[in-house]
Amino acid sequence: MAIINQRSGARWDKDFLPSAVGLVQGKMIEMVVASDVAEKTAGVIVSDVRGSCPQNMVMLAIAGETAEVVECLRKIRDDKGGAHDCL
Repeated sequence: MAIINQRSGARWDKDFLPSAVGLVQGKMIEMVVASDVAEKTAGVIVSDVRGSCPQNMVMLAIAGETAEVVECLRKIRDDKGGAHDCL
């Protein structure tokens, strides 16, 4: 959690301790779509994890209850009908 917070400026405070964190990697547009799918699927928090410079998004961290994170990852994987190929 410390690594994700440090690399992302995550949208959660120190008291937020999710049961699970799913990581999604892909092209920029794929990750934007994946983030939209995740936030519309369940009550999770999605944060970008930056690369070597602040504007370089490397992956997404999807945090929340285990069942919600698993459902988001399944939905992202199953919904990749051409717009994205993250998983």
